[in-house]
Amino acid sequence: MASNDNQKISVVEGMKKSGIPYVRLGNSGLQVSRICLGMMTYGSKKWREWVLEEQEARPFVKRALELGINFFDTADMYSLGVSEEITGRALNDMAVREEIVVATKLFHPVVDGPNRTGLSRKHIFEACDASLKRLNMDYIDLYQIHRFDKQTPIEETMEALNDLVRSGKVRYIGASSMYAWQFAKAQYIAEKRGWTKFISMQNHYNLIYREEEREMIPLCIDQGVGLIPWSPFARGFLAGNRSKTDLNKENNETTSATKRAQTDEYGHNLYYADNDFEIVERLKTVAEKKQVKPIQLALAWILSKPGVCAPIIGATKMYQLEEAVAATSIKLSDEEIKSLEELYQPRRILGHS
Repeated sequence: MASNDNQKISVVEGMKKSGIPYVRLGNSGLQVSRICLGMMTYGSKKWREWVLEEQEARPFVKRALELGINFFDTADMYSLGVSEEITGRALNDMAVREEIVVATKLFHPVVDGPNRTGLSRKHIFEACDASLKRLNMDYIDLYQIHRFDKQTPIEETMEALNDLVRSGKVRYIGASSMYAWQFAKAQYIAEKRGWTKFISMQNHYNLIYREEEREMIPLCIDQGVGLIPWSPFARGFLAGNRSKTDLNKENNETTSATKRAQTDEYGHNLYYADNDFEIVERLKTVAEKKQVKPIQLALAWILSKPGVCAPIIGATKMYQLEEAVAATSIKLSDEEIKSLEELYQPRRILGHS
């Protein structure tokens, strides 16, 4: 296995040493590690203050490969393209291309202007070419629509995605947060026309946001679509170090929460309800009994759920990667799962926009 960035790191050796499991992504033949490294964390601080820039990011990619992680997820909008550039350079330098799965997404604008957003045929083709250029790769393993486009006929979107697969620029296609009826319609159109169907759903799912269990997850299980949830740690909320004072920007109290927690307005809109804190306290109690960290228990919980293939995690500290891989071996009893889940209260749909 490689000792520096100029040599290739085989995930096969890492898998043997760490014991990280691999699974097929849904009913496809694509094999992915049970953990996916989310690359949104790496890019440009000009985009988000908490983002790690390239020299800080490269060791995380290297360590992920050493641990046997072969699945990396980015998007064109992350750091307005810089995340894809960093992802491409690091993986081209370090990884064996045939062993890894590179996923990216399109929908949101990278630059302003007409036809620079959404899922039109024009934008899909141009966004794919731009991503390939930034990644400096010949193909994308998993090309995902970042959201549902209400302004474009779904037939236009699915035909364009099918054409990308037929061209060889894309191997598989996936989708992200939307309503189950929208996803079902897209899959139906593709099947009816003989076009490529989505093999994965990147949905919002974690211990304090479980609305996906009502319709989307049962649909995906029934149709053999693999789940690769985003925010399995609730943007760090499930680490158990958050306080309601994090919401008060005028509060000067010292907090153990991260810089991201203090500046993440999107996360504040998703979480921080009173019931969220109650669930985290229960999580901490069960984690203490099992002698694991709350964040590891949260990951073990989501990995235990039907249909879940590879939750997408972010890491800004090296131990976070190592603890995540260790969590893949944690087993939960039925009683522990019931204890973690019983405090949940229904909430409004979050994460589709």
